[in-house]
Amino acid sequence: MQKFEYVSPTTKEQAVALLGENWGDVEVLAGGTDLLSLMKDYITTPRRVVNLKGIAALSGVRYSASGLRLGALATFDDVLSNTAVRRNYPAIWAAVEGVTSPQIRAMGTVGGDLCQRPRCWYYRAGYGLLAKDETGHALVPDGDNRYHAILGHNSGAYFVNPSSLAPALIALAAKIGVYGPKGARQVDAAEFFRAPGGDGEREYQLSPNEIVTEVLVPAPGGMKNATYEVRQREALDWPLASASVALKLTGRNVGAARIALGHVAPVPWRAGAAESALVGKAVTEQTAAAAAEAALADAKPLSRNAYKVQLARVAVKRAILAAAG
Repeated sequence: MQKFEYVSPTTKEQAVALLGENWGDVEVLAGGTDLLSLMKDYITTPRRVVNLKGIAALSGVRYSASGLRLGALATFDDVLSNTAVRRNYPAIWAAVEGVTSPQIRAMGTVGGDLCQRPRCWYYRAGYGLLAKDETGHALVPDGDNRYHAILGHNSGAYFVNPSSLAPALIALAAKIGVYGPKGARQVDAAEFFRAPGGDGEREYQLSPNEIVTEVLVPAPGGMKNATYEVRQREALDWPLASASVALKLTGRNVGAARIALGHVAPVPWRAGAAESALVGKAVTEQTAAAAAEAALADAKPLSRNAYKVQLARVAVKRAILAAAG
């Protein structure tokens, strides 16, 4: 690991003042479960690491009549142990429960989950975010792409967004709190993620001198919600496909729907066609299956990952049925 300066501020103002103007110059440490691996493999070589653990204002899980507040430093254990989350936001609770490692649950944080880097093995092997060789040739389309994107890879980014929480937060219309030199701002969870156009960019709507401070989730207001994940194994692993669904039911019919897919695209994928396919209809096996078909209608699998299309359909269908009860 390359040597670096280590600092531990106690306020978000101090933390932001210690950050750099360019990505990679300074890195932020929360739980450290991803950053330390990247540093050991020389994927990132910061001159300074800013430890956020001493900033008490970034911690905690709080539920009130206005909704849920997840501090950026709240751990997955904090989320799982909160009965209000389990009762009112089963989509969030199920997404966190899917992370089975006791170590990750104890150390991994909400903010770290949203800002973790892609798990793509080409990126982790040093070929860059867009996974190209020295001639500029994209390695993923003709390479080992078993776990890569089946949607949204027209920009040349073939990795999948690794966040466990993101699909649920998008389905629940959450906002992500950000703090930087210009003060605080909020970003819709659906707009927080982006497909980078080059290796010098990041996969989220942050500047190098900004940090995530909190996640704000509106009160359920009768919105039924659920998450369903398809995994290769129950031990620590990332899902092959996931779906989070939030439904507003009017009688037996769906009055409004929000559906987001995970681990199938460079960003958490909002399935607008699936939402439209549900509105005005009662939730049945047939309507859920039709919505799942609509969600994957534009899928463009690569040479070795066509199996993910059916897995994603299953995730959408089962998440819809679970949300509807």
